[in-house]
Amino acid sequence: MKKVFSCILILIVITGCSKDPDITNDMLDGDLIFDPSLYNPQDFLVSYAIPNPTPEQALMPVIITSHGYTATTFEWNEFVQFADSKDVLVSQVLLNGHGRSYNDFQNSTWRDWQRSLIDEYERLVQQGYQNIHFLGSSTSGALLMELIAAGYFKDRVTPGQFLLVDPIVIPSNKSLSLIHVFGPMMGFLEEDQTAEEDKVYYHFRPQETLRELQNLLNKVRKELEKGVVLPQGSSLKVYKSIQDPTADPVSAVLIYKGLKLADGRPVDVEMVESGLHVFTRLELRDPTNTDRLNQLAAFNDIISRVLNN
Repeated sequence: MKKVFSCILILIVITGCSKDPDITNDMLDGDLIFDPSLYNPQDFLVSYAIPNPTPEQALMPVIITSHGYTATTFEWNEFVQFADSKDVLVSQVLLNGHGRSYNDFQNSTWRDWQRSLIDEYERLVQQGYQNIHFLGSSTSGALLMELIAAGYFKDRVTPGQFLLVDPIVIPSNKSLSLIHVFGPMMGFLEEDQTAEEDKVYYHFRPQETLRELQNLLNKVRKELEKGVVLPQGSSLKVYKSIQDPTADPVSAVLIYKGLKLADGRPVDVEMVESGLHVFTRLELRDPTNTDRLNQLAAFNDIISRVLNN
């Protein structure tokens, strides 16, 4: 605990002198770069691309992808390319408050982020799609588990698969648990990433959104401790990086212990030999051959589970 406290004090010294981040328009945080799905939703969302499906299209698997805390639709671009010839449809959801300016992100809540998932799911159901699945990374895993725990899918079209890549319940950086105490003094945290990543991931993390993230994770952790049952007919699998610098691997243990299928069986958990967070995203990284094999294996397994649901 002393180490965590010392780290927080250092962060306050580094960031506390200025409550205003040094944002440039070369960053997603600025006022010029926006997620492309905001301009052309029909290129990202099945509900916009095919609003009136044929009977055959209505039966095709639709995979709703969603990204992590500071990310954008970019996080699932490689999967979309992989799935292009796999007899599935993919919706790339941009979480509300994301892909816009720093202020938009700063003023958003985790309920706002989650609302994007609900909106696309409900549009697809209303349009007649019957074979819907979710694929979420990092924070989106927590958002999906909260929906399940809240009973949102009861008496609705049941998603066949919930597929979670590096879902976060317990952060690797334990200082997040103190954000409610020190957040107002810090103002924001700065992410160490490349200039190219700055265009698709927020460079600065407002303390307000860190508080929202911590609130979400606390809620999900408590629900898992009580026990959560998936909707009848749904399955869930976790793909978890063993050396994840962002989401502590114990997250996978909590999910395995706390989530059960409707018939009482455990959910599937696959531990992946990787040091990456969201190991399925390799673009703008320097991947090893093992990283590429991990990504390919996960993508193939995701498609297989959806097609054989």
